[in-house]
Amino acid sequence: MNSKQISYLRGLAHNLNPVVMISNKGLSEAVMKEINVNLDAHELIKIKVMSDDRALRGQMLVDICQQTNALAVHQIGKQLVVYRASTKPKIVVPQK
Repeated sequence: MNSKQISYLRGLAHNLNPVVMISNKGLSEAVMKEINVNLDAHELIKIKVMSDDRALRGQMLVDICQQTNALAVHQIGKQLVVYRASTKPKIVVPQK
């Protein structure tokens, strides 16, 4: 995706509430399952991470994207935004 498309998704995510919360215990199998379910349902989701470790939050975003084939849209503070297109897209991302 190009920067304009990512910027568009970031704008859509601005008003979203986190649908998944990751506790200090980190990424468990149950959390990954919940992320997958929500990506299937919504395509664009916001995740709240309770950890205070900035590097750990960044690594979680990378791990989530690798395991779910999602795209990292944004990370600010303890909030992560990821996107994965569905087979029946609900979000129309501009082509240019």
